[in-house]
Parts: sequence; structure tokens; C-alpha cells
Amino acid sequence: TEAVSVGLFTYPVLMAADILLYQADRVPVGEDQRQHLELARDMVRRWTDIYNKGGPFKKRCKAAGIPSFPTFTEPEAMIVKEGGARVMSLADGSSKMSKSDPNDASRINVLDPPDVIRSKIKKCKTDAFKGLEWGNKERPEATNLLTIFQAVQPGRTKEDILKEVGEMSWGEFKPVLTDAIIAHLEPIQNRYHEIRNDEEYLMSVLREGSDSANEIASKTLKAARVSMGFVNRD
Repeated sequence: TEAVSVGLFTYPVLMAADILLYQADRVPVGEDQRQHLELARDMVRRWTDIYNKGGPFKKRCKAAGIPSFPTFTEPEAMIVKEGGARVMSLADGSSKMSKSDPNDASRINVLDPPDVIRSKIKKCKTDAFKGLEWGNKERPEATNLLTIFQAVQPGRTKEDILKEVGEMSWGEFKPVLTDAIIAHLEPIQNRYHEIRNDEEYLMSVLREGSDSANEIASKTLKAARVSMGFVNRD
């Protein structure tokens, strides 16, 4: 326990606070974040049981001019079931792909230019087996690269993909995978650069988002204070 970071305890709480403050009802998370979302759901239920029931609660809400609803919304997890729910590292098919990995070659960044993507896929870890397949525990890289291939082509099934590339060698598959990734990211990158080049529009969207978030957060904080019986500061 001496080597455990305080972040192990504070991160899930901060994540829950961000979700609950803005009344999110659905949250896109990876499978490894599901337990953090469950903590947020537990907090909502606990808060509701303690502070959002009974006559005194309803009287405080009426006096403050707010509905006597539960303070927080219980969020649901949005987890992709197929094609990319858990993308692994390009350097190690058994480790999660992460933007915090010091090895930039272990991941595809959304803004990576085509030549960088080609280089990363060309150098990514593979194996010595023939052909491509999903689900073989001895071939995590095969499963991972096929998963990425499916993720950048929404709507395609594993069976459909294997008919196309299942008999390919790594040398044949990597260029096909690279082209699919580049084609998938191109419209996203184009839109990004379009927005970044329009400073006035970008700032207006940021201000609008900030105002909307502040409005929601203020209502949530007021409801929380009223629920707990604190003096209304309005």
C-alpha cells in the first residue's frame, strides 16, 4: 500500500463529481471505467435516500421555489459492444492503448498525419502466425489490429472482415489497415482544422458551452444546498 497513489482514491470521486454536477444521464466510458461510473450511481442512490425524501425535504424545495425531484440524475454507461470497445497498444497487444504512454508509436492520435499513421502501422507489433484471426489468446496483436480495422469501418461484421483479410499476410494487411484508418480520420481532421482556423466561431462555441454548463451547475448546486438544509444564498 505504500506505493499506491492518492489518485486511486481521488480520480473516481472527481469523475463522479463531473458527471453528477452536470446531470449527465448517459456517459460514454470504456469497459475499464465501468466501476467508476458505478461509484457515481451509488453516490446518487445514497444521496437520494438521505436527503431527497420526506416532508421536510419537500417543504425546503417549495420554499426555495425548486421542484422536489432527486438532486442528481443516475447515469447510465454507454459502452461500445463491437469494434473498438477496448483498443490495445500497437507496441503490445495485451496492454491498453493510452494517450499517456510515453511511447507515441504505441497509439494512433486523432490528428496524426497520414505519413505518421503509415509509419506506426508499418512498425507495430505483430506475430509469426499465418493468416489473421480474432480471439486467439496467443495472438493478441491479431485481435487488436482486426478490432481497429473494424472500429474504423462502422457497420462491418467480423465475418465480413475475415472474408476480406483473413487469409492475408501481415505485409498485405498493414497497408489495407492503414488506408482504412486514414480514410476514417480524414473528415475528422478536416473538420478540426476548419474550426481551429475560425477563431471567432471557436470562441463563440466555447462561450456558449461555458454559459450552458454554468447554468446547469448552478441549478445543481442550489438543489444540493436545499436538499441538505443549507441556507439558500440566492
